[in-house]
Amino acid sequence: MKLHPIPWPFNLPMAFMLFLMLIFTWGCSKSSNSQINPQNSELDTLTIVQNISTPWELTWGPDDQLWFTEREGRVNRANPGNGNNVVVLHIPEVYQKGESGLLGMAFHPDFSTMPYVYLVYTYLDSPMIRERLVRYTWDGNQLIQPEILLTDIPANSYHDGSRLAFGPDDKLYMSTGDAGFTPNSQNLNVLAGKILRLNDDGSIPADNPFPGSYVWAYGLRNSQGLVFAPDGTLYASEHGPSSDDEVNIIERGRNYGWPDVVGFCETPEEIAFCAEHNVREPLHAWTPTLAVAGIDHYHHQAITEWQNCLLMTTLKASTLYALKLNDEGTAITEVTEYFKNTWGRLRDVCIAPNGDVYLAVSNRDGRGTPKPGDDRIVRLRPANTTGLNQTGHTEKSLFIYPNPVSADQTLRINELYSGMKYQILNYNGELIGGGQIPASAAISIGNSLAKGIYLLRVITSNSIKSGRFLII
Repeated sequence: MKLHPIPWPFNLPMAFMLFLMLIFTWGCSKSSNSQINPQNSELDTLTIVQNISTPWELTWGPDDQLWFTEREGRVNRANPGNGNNVVVLHIPEVYQKGESGLLGMAFHPDFSTMPYVYLVYTYLDSPMIRERLVRYTWDGNQLIQPEILLTDIPANSYHDGSRLAFGPDDKLYMSTGDAGFTPNSQNLNVLAGKILRLNDDGSIPADNPFPGSYVWAYGLRNSQGLVFAPDGTLYASEHGPSSDDEVNIIERGRNYGWPDVVGFCETPEEIAFCAEHNVREPLHAWTPTLAVAGIDHYHHQAITEWQNCLLMTTLKASTLYALKLNDEGTAITEVTEYFKNTWGRLRDVCIAPNGDVYLAVSNRDGRGTPKPGDDRIVRLRPANTTGLNQTGHTEKSLFIYPNPVSADQTLRINELYSGMKYQILNYNGELIGGGQIPASAAISIGNSLAKGIYLLRVITSNSIKSGRFLII
């Protein structure tokens, strides 16, 4: 699956350039690499939120909003259609230094009746940095009523893990880092360097592998990606030291070797340790390291090339990786790179129910080089989401003016299209208006549409032409 970036057109009409500048200042801007073609699928890229600070967790909420944490201590809720972003919680006691701060987030699987949001953050218990898991209640406007479920976990200014994921068993899984003290990972009496498993109220499940312990798996260095596939397989990405970043299948009670094993069981000492301690080797390892971060499992028809892939963001490599799994999900058969150095450091990835992919760009984390508008959230979306590829027509661009437009204005297009049919589609690709183009080629959009980006589609005898317009 080769990446075919389409270069940015430099001689655009002045009105369209103004449109792009206005979108950029409004909060939704077209990226410089506006389209890619992974083999057969054409993808559009769009910045939907910008000027944020070190987003860490990025997840699709049960309310169909895009939620994300900022390491400084903020929880955000963004409208994926128009980019409007609201801070719904600020936690003053969050301690941020280096890689620490407000990190993982997860929603209760039965959110409609139990509107709980789970957060992990570091705090200062002078002189030590510690980590805790807290459950909040969503009241429809903000997060309230914090309940500390787990606290006093060893932490540091680095190696804090902190991804959260609910499993198909309705248990909460949490990664922790070794907190910079490597013996933590092999010590079953310490919660650092582990994958933990909890009931939704923070208690220890009776069927955990080590009685009376939260520990589900151990021997881990710093897992910053955690996701369940539809078949219930739990995958984790793992930061290596100077070598061997890993992707692992996390299994009940298994040892993952750190610090005695780095990557695969290869040296005589590692082979002996693996045999004695039931070590599970990784699916894949990378040397030199990529600084692997958030992962998600793609199982949507929208982007066929990514079916049954783990999508993995990377920080140092500044690249999105598609890791093709075999049918059983037990091996990685192909590794493909996308968007290398396009936006910079990529912290997390989120897949929406409609197949859209969202990336959290993290250049303001102290290790990146911020660009204008950073940090940001970028959306990858199939260009054929609205079904244009199923019509038998070809699609060409359509020049629309004025653009942006207020809701009570009219859109004008070339008079050659007079008498033809037009359609207006919203962000989700849903048809929300249409009719016959009048002789003046001026299309009234009324005053009922909310602010945001829309698609105007004109259907001719042998083609479909479309263009985006912005209502401000």
